[in-house]
Amino acid sequence: MITKALAATVISAACLLAMTACGGSATGSTATGEPIVVASVNALSGSVTFSEASQAAKAVFDKFNEEGGLNGRPIQYEVLDDKSDPAAATGAARDAVGKGAVALVGSASLLDCEVNSKYYAQEGIVSIQGTGVDPYCFTTPNISPVNAGPYLDAELTLTFGSETLGLKKICGLLEIAGSTRPAYQKAFDSWTKATGKDFAMLDDTVPYGASDYTPYVIKAKEAGCDAIFSNGVEPDAGGVLKAAEAQGMKDMTFLFLTSAYSEQFAQAAGFVGKGVYVPAEFAPYTVEGVAANEDWKNLMKKNNIPLTSFGQGGYLAATHFVEMLKTIKGDVTREAVTVAFKTQSKPFENPMTGTPYIFGDGAGHSSNAGGWPIVIRPGSTIWESAASDWMLIR
Repeated sequence: MITKALAATVISAACLLAMTACGGSATGSTATGEPIVVASVNALSGSVTFSEASQAAKAVFDKFNEEGGLNGRPIQYEVLDDKSDPAAATGAARDAVGKGAVALVGSASLLDCEVNSKYYAQEGIVSIQGTGVDPYCFTTPNISPVNAGPYLDAELTLTFGSETLGLKKICGLLEIAGSTRPAYQKAFDSWTKATGKDFAMLDDTVPYGASDYTPYVIKAKEAGCDAIFSNGVEPDAGGVLKAAEAQGMKDMTFLFLTSAYSEQFAQAAGFVGKGVYVPAEFAPYTVEGVAANEDWKNLMKKNNIPLTSFGQGGYLAATHFVEMLKTIKGDVTREAVTVAFKTQSKPFENPMTGTPYIFGDGAGHSSNAGGWPIVIRPGSTIWESAASDWMLIR
């Protein structure tokens, strides 16, 4: 593990239009040429939703259009809902290609990558994911997320727990969606190899959206653990805390993933034991004075978009796409965009992440290898910084 000081910079920005989740170019755009079609496939309805990623990406594109677009050509952003359903995800990807999209940008879905990765490679289209979730987001050639993802998240939070916090007995409550079990195991094995630590107890039968997590936290209590690791999304993480509170587990520390990082979660948590820790995949937006987030925050507030890590991912995906778009010589086609990203040699630096973003011509992509440890302390209702540096794992 290595660390790098958190950069502080302000990227100039102005936010100009109200945000909607539908496709199309911005109203009042000063770019009036032939639209450049860009799309995204998202979980906008279903059991788990990630609406802020595509909303943030659209806000970036609207601003770009207001400033004249690419030599007068606006970006027409098509936001498609996969409904967290494989059949709908398949249809959404084909709809994106059918609309003439030159790339997918800012997608956020539980299953888009697994369902559509082969199709994206077949059609020669790249996806700059705003929120990569399933393993195929990080292990296939035509998809490259801007976020670290849940598997690196897991390794980061476990490493911080065992090495920085000095936790001796960590119990794991693991929720499995689709084919994610091997990817999580790879992360656990990497943690064990690097630190010599392992779970005191690991239960991988925990269901998504359980009505009561009591049976699972009782297992951790009976195992004598001093910490619970959970990969549950925000509502499930809250359910774990509620069950632990009912069991009087005041001496328990909780290690969650970035999916639990929101201001709403901190305010609603109430019980946090000895603290709730998360490795923020992007510069922590709940910490005052982090200039890296200023442009993003301004853009989100102007467009009434909630401040979440998903919104950070969508913003970065769209920002990197615009950066790449400006380097393309000649006509902007799907082939030209794909070549530009696959031959990228100079990474895009942005202080919102601990490592620079690069696509490149690899069989898989995982350029974001960092997290910023944050914490909800006992008696607090806000996320605070728990470190002074990025925590990086390669």
